Amino acid sequence: MAPNFNSSSLYDFVVRDGNGVKGLAELGLLEVPEMYIQPPEERIEKKDSRAWDMPPIDMSMLNGPEHEKVVNEIVRAAETFGFFLVVNHGVPLELWESLKDAANTFFSLPAENKAVYLTGVSRSAKVKYGTSFAPEKEKILEWRDYISLTYSSDEDALQSWPNQCKEVALEYLKLSSKIVRDIMKILVAKLGVELDDSKFESLIGIKKVNMVYYPVCPNPDLTVGIGRHSDIGIITVLLQDDIGGLYVKVESENDAENEEWLEISPTPGALVINIGNTLEILSNGKYKSAEHRARPSSTKARVSAVMFTMPTAAESIGPFPEMV
Repeated sequence: MAPNFNSSSLYDFVVRDGNGVKGLAELGLLEVPEMYIQPPEERIEKKDSRAWDMPPIDMSMLNGPEHEKVVNEIVRAAETFGFFLVVNHGVPLELWESLKDAANTFFSLPAENKAVYLTGVSRSAKVKYGTSFAPEKEKILEWRDYISLTYSSDEDALQSWPNQCKEVALEYLKLSSKIVRDIMKILVAKLGVELDDSKFESLIGIKKVNMVYYPVCPNPDLTVGIGRHSDIGIITVLLQDDIGGLYVKVESENDAENEEWLEISPTPGALVINIGNTLEILSNGKYKSAEHRARPSSTKARVSAVMFTMPTAAESIGPFPEMV
């Protein structure tokens, strides 16, 4: 039987003690606590959402006679939706299975083992375990836990990242970084912009992997796994499992007020790519950074692995001169 929490003790149990939403869900809740109930306009109605119907882009065709066709598909997707799927991208299925296993292993640790990575406690600023986005500032929390791993070097990652996931997360970061470089080169070239190697690498110089766990939820229609947001960086690479729950906001090209949320259902072997706010700014709005959000499931826990790329602190962000 689930214990009776007031708002303060619930916050302490989930956030400060390191139990996370996973620990809360494992208490056998029959309904979502009030602290997690979103206002109606922020809830995700699965039954009212259409499915994303854009076919995946085959990255292997960049090396053949269909090169320009694939380039145009990538550019068109970046200009219109800001989201697209890619297959034959170089990240093996076996790695995704290893990532899922590693994530499940980490999030299944006792609370005291995870709590050593909480903000303000973690020995490394590059490793952060938590829940929601900024729970200390939010009135309504989100139904997810995460471990965030910022990259500076292989040596640092292997020393400071959690043992349960450091090797597989590092491999994912390296493989997905290559995908980001390939896509970024295409998008920059189509803008007519020339970047030297130093500038190019600086624009994607900060890399971070987030492993996210969305526990089973008794009332997924009342809460969110992660609320509407857009990514701040350059390009994001997402591996989602077979549970689903990712939604992207699509606006009409001729009417920004006419919008709907489409569910990007899992496609075997596909990665989800999306444009971040910084690349939208650099392109002076030509490439779109779309809002997206995630819905938990009432039947199965969901796991995702996200690789973010962002400019280094030395970069001053504004439109490329060629785009002004």
